[in-house]
Amino acid sequence: MRRLFPHPVLTGVLMVMWLVLQQSIGLGQILLGGAVATAVSLAASPILPERVRFRRLLSLLQLVAVAGIDIIRSNIAVLLILINPRAEPSAGFIKMELQLTNQFGLAVLACLLTATPGSAWLEYDGERNTVLIHVLDLADKDEWIATVRHRYERLLLEIFQ
Repeated sequence: MRRLFPHPVLTGVLMVMWLVLQQSIGLGQILLGGAVATAVSLAASPILPERVRFRRLLSLLQLVAVAGIDIIRSNIAVLLILINPRAEPSAGFIKMELQLTNQFGLAVLACLLTATPGSAWLEYDGERNTVLIHVLDLADKDEWIATVRHRYERLLLEIFQ
């Protein structure tokens, strides 16, 4: 079974994404989505050195909820900046050291920071384990770092390490 599904989490996520994008749970879409997800999982096997393992599923659900709320709040904040003619956002860069070292956890953190309007993951230094982040409206650098550490990195450490 492991030979057919070397990365079952990847296969499952791709299958769900296929069905959501197709907006159908018909038998044909399930079979086609399953075939595509299995093929991609098999093709990705040589470049993925390890399997994804979730340590705490409750933390994963909490991360999804926290990130969803943060993305909605950030969308509203960016919208208010854009529609306010007097707004002068103070964009800036943050270089922060991470405790997270798991490559899947780092990938999820990069996606979360980039998917949140007003911030973007720019560069990762693997030797120093630091990340460079651009923030559209950087009022307090320390507060922003604390937010990333406590809202995302802490949960990702619980999930992946």
